Amino acid sequence: KVGLAPMHIWMPPVMQGLDLPTGLIMTTWQKLAPFALIIQTAPTTHPQLLTALGLMSVLVGGWGGLNQTQLRKILAYSSIAHLGWMIIIVQLKPQLTILTLLLYVLMTSATFLTFKTVSATKINTLATSWSKTPVITTTAALTLLSLGGLPPLTGFMPKWLILQELSTQGLPLTATIMALSALLSLYFYLRLCYAMTLTASP
Repeated sequence: KVGLAPMHIWMPPVMQGLDLPTGLIMTTWQKLAPFALIIQTAPTTHPQLLTALGLMSVLVGGWGGLNQTQLRKILAYSSIAHLGWMIIIVQLKPQLTILTLLLYVLMTSATFLTFKTVSATKINTLATSWSKTPVITTTAALTLLSLGGLPPLTGFMPKWLILQELSTQGLPLTATIMALSALLSLYFYLRLCYAMTLTASP
């Protein structure tokens, strides 16, 4: 229901078939109830299972979004990657999971609403949006980079705190894998930002 790897296969195709407002609901509000249950059951769940689910989700979300051209599929893989960050820390520090979830909902909502405003469904439809709506395009680019965890934007804070907590708990290898996999996600966010700044459609 949440879309964590390896139970994520349904999510990108379903997202592709939805319009942007419905996709927004699926990637944000639909996560709240399942995550409330996950936070309550996390103390009795095997920690290695949560770590494995988190690492798989972050890696699948990063790799899966690299070669996508459909914006809704990219946001689906983005959702999977962010869920990995939330699930890996839920047992160690549930407050960080809640913080990450809230910021994710805010940033994803802003991204979906921006794409809806400029009527964009593919990467190439983002081209020339800078010349038409520079303010909205700038806001969208900053939101996407924040989703990617680029400092000093808001999205960097929960990732940094999660990496710190993992290192404090004696899991430096896990923290390193998470940090490196975040670069995969950052790449396709940068690709979207680059497409927005083009003056002519590719």
